[in-house]
Amino acid sequence: MELKIITHIWDNLLHSKEVVDRLVEENLKNKLDWYLKQFEDKKDAEWIIELKVDKNTRDLFDWILQINIDWNSFRYSREDYKNLDDLINNLFRHFKEELSSK
Repeated sequence: MELKIITHIWDNLLHSKEVVDRLVEENLKNKLDWYLKQFEDKKDAEWIIELKVDKNTRDLFDWILQINIDWNSFRYSREDYKNLDDLINNLFRHFKEELSSK
């Protein structure tokens, strides 16, 4: 399985890129590893995680998390979120819940 992570962070948040990358990595390794094992044996499975984050005019975070894994698409978005850490963890929690129901 090949994993690609694409992060789109707008200019006003470039200082947060390291935090975003760390939180994505933590969610994948610590919270989703058991759920993602079903895809490990599929060598031709392509997995793309695309994140888009911005701050809006109210100085709150807007996010889109798009995940394509083994020809399945998952999309989560949030607007007007205050805490970046909680937002990332929340979006990945939704992904984890959806994987667990399959």
